Amino acid sequence: MSAVPGWLWPGIALAALLACGLLYQAWGTARDRRRYPPPGIRRNGIHLHLRGSTGPWVVLEAGIAASSASWRPVADLLASGYRVLAYDRPGFGWSDARRTPRDIPVLVEELREALDLAGVGEPVLFIGHSFGGLLGRHFCARYPERVAGLVLADPLLPEEWHPASPEQLHRLGRGVMLSRRGAVLARLGVVRLALELLTGGSTRIPKLMARASSSAKGAAITNRLVGEVRKLPADLWPVIGSHWCLPRSFATMAAYLDRLSANCALAPDDEALAGKPLVVISAATAEPHVREGHAALAARSTLGRHLVAEDSGHWIQLDRPDVIAASLKEVTMGMNPRKESA
Repeated sequence: MSAVPGWLWPGIALAALLACGLLYQAWGTARDRRRYPPPGIRRNGIHLHLRGSTGPWVVLEAGIAASSASWRPVADLLASGYRVLAYDRPGFGWSDARRTPRDIPVLVEELREALDLAGVGEPVLFIGHSFGGLLGRHFCARYPERVAGLVLADPLLPEEWHPASPEQLHRLGRGVMLSRRGAVLARLGVVRLALELLTGGSTRIPKLMARASSSAKGAAITNRLVGEVRKLPADLWPVIGSHWCLPRSFATMAAYLDRLSANCALAPDDEALAGKPLVVISAATAEPHVREGHAALAARSTLGRHLVAEDSGHWIQLDRPDVIAASLKEVTMGMNPRKESA
């Protein structure tokens, strides 16, 4: 038997490494399915988590890349007095990905589908965070008869991303590229390995990956995201991590970023908000122009109010779930315009 030429060994080593990564990813994915089953039901590939048995229906709509798990602190406060539906948009959390573009009209119909699959026929109280707030405005415009009132937590304003500046377009393009790269790394088990090291206390390799992927800002982004996740109950940390070990999470994120500017070009018709109870909550860290935009949004309803959630960042549902719960109570019982902060 002839010896293997020396020039072949690097290729053999690379093939072996890739095979190990694929096997590691397959093993980890199967393990995660056993460890972290969805806390609810799956219908037509959509994960629905229903809590509470009495009271008005509430639907919780997550931000652009978040899942139903991000709402648990709020759902814990609401479950005793409301029937609560938290769901995962296709491609995130426990929901299957879909090939349809992540355009606003598609997302609106997927929200309607989730309500129908959950058996929610009556008008709902809508709570949306960030991009979920923008989606709620579009849903209210398309199906005004299905919305009884809204609480929008630091909602994305379409004018923030349309018309997009050259710098914003560059950031979005880079985000799409990095998300697609993340999908490849997740498929090879690299993301899983990095998260295992990160949750085990190591930051060296994840930071190196972030720097390699997204320049000097990568480590700061990694630290910020980890900090937000750690605001959740500790038992949810590995659950969120298991979702982001899946290639579909990154692929779906790329699809959202790719359509963000176009989606923001579709300004929602807020005429349907005019007579509905509405609370718009700004984060304490929101820029002045964002607060002004939120106040203007609240003013589009005769029953609208704007407030600032003190001691909160963008993820108000994690920093101040009590403010969201109190705002929902206000929407349910009728507006009280006296207080301007919480």
